[in-house]
Amino acid sequence: MSSQSLTDDHKTSQNTTTCVYQTQVGGSSKNVTVVWEKNTMNHSLDISIDSVSSEVHPNHKIDLKPWCFWAKKGCKTIEVDSYQIELYWDLRSANYLASPEPCSDFYVALIHENEVVLLIGDMKEKVYRKTQTRPAEVEAALVFKKEHMFGKKSFMTRAKFEPNGKECEIVVERSLVGCKDPEMWIRVDGIVVIHIKNLQWKFRGNQTVLINKQPIEVFWDVHTWLFSSRGSGHGLFVFKHDQQESDNDHRDDDKQSGCGTGDKDKDNECSVSSNSSSKLRLCLILYAWMID
Repeated sequence: MSSQSLTDDHKTSQNTTTCVYQTQVGGSSKNVTVVWEKNTMNHSLDISIDSVSSEVHPNHKIDLKPWCFWAKKGCKTIEVDSYQIELYWDLRSANYLASPEPCSDFYVALIHENEVVLLIGDMKEKVYRKTQTRPAEVEAALVFKKEHMFGKKSFMTRAKFEPNGKECEIVVERSLVGCKDPEMWIRVDGIVVIHIKNLQWKFRGNQTVLINKQPIEVFWDVHTWLFSSRGSGHGLFVFKHDQQESDNDHRDDDKQSGCGTGDKDKDNECSVSSNSSSKLRLCLILYAWMID
């Protein structure tokens, strides 16, 4: 790969957070993709809704640059597969940390037939009052998140691995210079859950940890941190539910409830019915770029 292509990739991937939510609209499942992006010249939010009747997914882009204050609050109607969906947003007072996605004092809402089918942010009651709507019977779930982070030593993000679970803070920290061998730490809510010594020999790997009592499998690949020129590559981290551990837990639950007394097909059927929300669990992908 040429140095020019590496530079171009570095620029295009800066400060981007992509979230995919699964929600219900008119009785059918819809994926909503929300992309927050920020670089030296731009800060924006793009929302698109999957369409089954068209290859072009309806979307709306919101300009969040500081001088575009008028654009930070508004509403718009989006038509998707004959459904009229109202988009409301208010980011005038939004607070940000390292991510282009706000952390507080904002809302982004999708409304269909007086139901809030997707609500992002911490101003729920304000949304219900302003729009005279009610919560959807089936709450939307964040099923996929991909984030490009930039830092010198540490990288921080937030994630909720269960739809109704607790949001946790995830920090990846590295030490690549000095007299000691390279090391890496992964902390969840301040607690070290993974500590890798001799990182030059263990730059790729995976380990299962408990996050909010849930088995989460963590994959990492930080080869470019150690063996590429600074700024030309990223470390890759993937956090997802350990399906084998989850299946074992569900199998134990089935036995205790008497569901596991039948044949194999019935065991599988019981497992699926008792774990209908398993498909809605979050998969988190982090690209950690080093900067000088």
